[in-house]
Amino acid sequence: MSPWTGSAIEEPALGRLATSPLFARVSRFFDEAATAVTEEHVTLVEIPSPPFKEQNRAAFVLKRFREFGLSNPHIDDEGNVLGLLGSPDSISPFIAVAAHLDSVFPEGTDVTVRREGRRLYAPGIADNACGLAGMLAVARCFTELGIVPPVPILFVGTVGEEGPGDLRGVRALFERNPLGPGIGTFIAFDGPGIERITTQALGSRRFEVKFNGPGGHSWANFGIVNPVQALGRFIHAMSFYKAPVAPRTAYTVAVIEGGVSVNTIPRMARCEVDLRSVAESELDRLEIYLQAAARQAAVEEDRAARLSETRVELTVTAIGRRPSGETPADSPLVQMAREATRFCGHRTVLDCGSTDSNIPMSRGIPAITIGVGGACAGCHTLDEWYDPVNRETSLRRAALLLLGLAGAEASS
Repeated sequence: MSPWTGSAIEEPALGRLATSPLFARVSRFFDEAATAVTEEHVTLVEIPSPPFKEQNRAAFVLKRFREFGLSNPHIDDEGNVLGLLGSPDSISPFIAVAAHLDSVFPEGTDVTVRREGRRLYAPGIADNACGLAGMLAVARCFTELGIVPPVPILFVGTVGEEGPGDLRGVRALFERNPLGPGIGTFIAFDGPGIERITTQALGSRRFEVKFNGPGGHSWANFGIVNPVQALGRFIHAMSFYKAPVAPRTAYTVAVIEGGVSVNTIPRMARCEVDLRSVAESELDRLEIYLQAAARQAAVEEDRAARLSETRVELTVTAIGRRPSGETPADSPLVQMAREATRFCGHRTVLDCGSTDSNIPMSRGIPAITIGVGGACAGCHTLDEWYDPVNRETSLRRAALLLLGLAGAEASS
């Protein structure tokens, strides 16, 4: 078993690591490699990685894993890139360190980096080229310094973390990859910063609600069912749902589509709806309400057009599902993450988010998501920027956490 497993973290052990010659070498590495990390960060973001087309960025990460000398570097059947530091025959559960390869931006988006002082401007520069650069920096640090901790560390570049990807990469890691069952601890590197530790998984369910009808001329066929009006009835009904404050729950009608011209009764109207909650039970209630509201909207539209003897056809399709979960604040993993952050001179803030950690959290596997330094703004917009200020401190924090979890000896 991992040496940290138990009811509490032994702070002196982490303290010894933080003041050890080993950690001094690690800290010096990140200071000396700062420019190289930033240049690799730029290289990563300029390799387009739109949803479901992460192959080129995956190939670059695989090349780096091979150069580092990680064991069994490969791309799995879902497109994840994996490389192992340590013995694959170890009886200890692995520590998985993951960073997602994909960005939210569609194919054809200009991802050329523009530099203004320290700021780097490019879509996806923070989310998540930053996390990938951090993961590669830590893997390079450990391999170049000859650090092979007792507990193996599995480095993973995951696909499909964003939006329609629906966490497909990390799902495949746990459900189909032969290394998945050996993962005992999971840490996602996602975005910048050092104080944030995501310990609660924000669950979500996403649906397409679609109404179809015969369509017709706005004058000659007036009185038949109108899918747009049915959709309006549904959206109106959704606005009355009383989402609880605790556990926090939210819903958004995010996309609407339908109609072809101002003088045509449309044949189709659709919307996409995002439901979110930190509690699966609230997602269940909200989903039941959505289904009922959609059925009632169809009934009311049919009733309004009953003289025409036309009916709307309703389809509700699930287009995304992310489970909720939590790694308790008093768990050994969270305690050690907080201590590592404190040793690096920062406080911590525990938060909730939708990340690759949702999957292991939902399975009861200790998991957190952390930032890997720097500052940013405009994430998920074309004006996204990143500043590598103080990135070295966050990378030291990540390395210290991993060394502590993996049972590295201060005397190494």
